[in-house]
Amino acid sequence: MKISRLFRRARKPGPVGYEESKRLATNRDEEVRAELAASPSVKPEVLYYLTDDGSEVVRRNVAGNANTPVLAQKRLATDEAPEVRAELARKIGKVIPDLTGEEAEQLREQTIEVLEMLAADQLPSIRAILSESLKDSLQAPRHVILRLAHDVEEIVASPVLEYSPLLSEVDLLEVIASGVAVGALPAIARRKDISETLSEAVAASLDMPAVAALLANPSAHIREETLDQIIEQAEYVKPLHEPLVMRLDLSVRALRRIAGFVGASLVEKLVERHNLSAEIENELKRSVRSRIEETDDFSEPKEDKGQMRAQDMFAGGRLDESAMLSALEARDISFLQTGLSLLSRVEPGTVRAILKSRNGKVIAALCRRADLSMRTALRVQSEIAHVPHGKLVNARNGVEYPLTDKEMDWQLSFYTGD
Repeated sequence: MKISRLFRRARKPGPVGYEESKRLATNRDEEVRAELAASPSVKPEVLYYLTDDGSEVVRRNVAGNANTPVLAQKRLATDEAPEVRAELARKIGKVIPDLTGEEAEQLREQTIEVLEMLAADQLPSIRAILSESLKDSLQAPRHVILRLAHDVEEIVASPVLEYSPLLSEVDLLEVIASGVAVGALPAIARRKDISETLSEAVAASLDMPAVAALLANPSAHIREETLDQIIEQAEYVKPLHEPLVMRLDLSVRALRRIAGFVGASLVEKLVERHNLSAEIENELKRSVRSRIEETDDFSEPKEDKGQMRAQDMFAGGRLDESAMLSALEARDISFLQTGLSLLSRVEPGTVRAILKSRNGKVIAALCRRADLSMRTALRVQSEIAHVPHGKLVNARNGVEYPLTDKEMDWQLSFYTGD
């Protein structure tokens, strides 16, 4: 019978004895030694002995054992195997939050050197594990947390920068001033209840991912002056448009400025997310309509054959879906624009603005008003207006418009003013 099986039987009734554990520690079977190293009843001196074991698995189990003495932990903190050091970092992070005040103080005194060694490990992955383990801790040594916060690697600095309760506002401002790790500034911006002063520092950094994270943080306190600065930057930085629109603490003045440069679909979100008066809502819609610029594809139709043919067919009652599909196949933009205008009773300039918007919802609404099928509306979206694939409005049940008449009228109101 294998000794590993004997060991498993022996430890079920009670803790493994000291003499037995010494015998098992010298067993040639790696499995036996690994099980011993993981046992919650093994004596600290046996665990210390096992730190010299030739098996990485055994040493890793020693590193994860809560009974491992401090001297053994110091040896394991410099172990040649990264996974052994990683297990030690995970274990310390798990143990600290569960201790009482007196135990935590004793642990702090005993393990501070081990924590410092791990925080200085040559591998960023080890330091990152330690940072992740200690990010929520109130008992971790503050200077170790500060060291991790100032780490040059984003994966190390970010966990404590975002979550550690031991970092004060002054600490975080110092990190920003001294140069935060590349890619780690958004972690500060994501902190819960970030102050106005910190928000201002993040905005002043001109780090766009961090500014976007700040705007997306619903608990962030941002002064109106800081928001004004961000809005000024955002006009030329498209990734900031949606995070700005999603803020709920925007003044009417800020809403007007944002509506002056974001896309029509984002202005739609502005209107949806804020309890605006009808006057302000119409003002924002007019802002969208007034700045839709014409492109070559959707320029004002000249008196060409396509336009005149559409007008003649409409006058003769022959301008129907079949005629529109033929123009679509031929890519006769002039005929399509004129036909959509006549069939929907929407002004030609407004039709051009809608097609240029690349907004699938409003284009579908226009086609519905023109009494075209949803399948044709999908083709107009993709083949004529070039709506991005992810923004296409698809048919419900293969043939039906997915929006209600009320929803489509609301979409069109951004352009028609109805």
